[in-house]
Amino acid sequence: MNQAITRLVAAAAAAASCAAVQAQPLQTCYQSKWGANDQIGALNNITAENVLSASKLVKRGKAVRMGIETNSKTPAFPPRTFALTILQPGQEYGGSLGETKTNYNDDIIMGWTGTGSQLDGLGHIGIDGVYYNCAKGREFVTAAGLKKYGIETVPAIATRAVILDMVGLLGQDPVKEGTAFNRKEIEAALKRQGNMRINKGDVVVFYSGWTKLIGKDDKRYGSVEPGLGVDGANYLASLNVAMVGGDTRAVRGSEKDLLRAPDPDRAERHHDPGEPQRRGSGERQGLRGPVHARPLARHRRGAGDHQPDLRLLAWSKGRSSSRRAAR
Repeated sequence: MNQAITRLVAAAAAAASCAAVQAQPLQTCYQSKWGANDQIGALNNITAENVLSASKLVKRGKAVRMGIETNSKTPAFPPRTFALTILQPGQEYGGSLGETKTNYNDDIIMGWTGTGSQLDGLGHIGIDGVYYNCAKGREFVTAAGLKKYGIETVPAIATRAVILDMVGLLGQDPVKEGTAFNRKEIEAALKRQGNMRINKGDVVVFYSGWTKLIGKDDKRYGSVEPGLGVDGANYLASLNVAMVGGDTRAVRGSEKDLLRAPDPDRAERHHDPGEPQRRGSGERQGLRGPVHARPLARHRRGAGDHQPDLRLLAWSKGRSSSRRAAR
């Protein structure tokens, strides 16, 4: 039996979620504009109107898989590992069950949910012990689970998705590592794709072709990548997007771009809509989002991948986990 599990990252997932949390500054953190009890960040930007509008976009009825196969060889940020064991309970030595002689296989997963396609929650990343909406980690983080911001708080998601083809824009497949997707590149991609617009409540997914490296150059795939830059993150935040993802292990771009950020406080203020950051491995607050969406389509990783219009997203929920693989 194929010992692998395929995860589907909604909107790629997947991944991801570099959100527009327009907040009010405090001494050391920023409060959510949606109030002290907010647990979903920029997903608040998705309204019933968004859902109805997205449903009218379906023309061909074609379904697109945006997750990657996750197995023991899937490249992951250290020390993450993933293993799958297949058992036949009560059927040892070729036995079967009951008069019908039924046989079945069952799975045991031993691994980190941060491997492969994934969606990061707001409880995933913090800065110096402080998380989304000024929550202190010591007050809600336990080894048994998060008391708030768990991935189970993420609602079912259905909205319009905009897939930005950075491979086509830059003429590189995959896009070169360290390439930052900032406002200039985002606007150029939108223009190239028929003068598209990004609306409030949309999911934005970057296609870089990075998953082509899996199984061919895992070291490169797992150590560097192109991705969203600080300027790009701030731009998308200003547009009130709901989530951001891509097809790389992390949604954020180069370290140099992060270090050159003209207004790091602003970037942190807008980080993670539904999560303080990250979408893959090797994270950085302020730029990533939920899919791993690490790739919001991962690879998603998350996040995922690339086709035209994405919209129907449903996330599986887990018990107070900071992130969950979208299935």
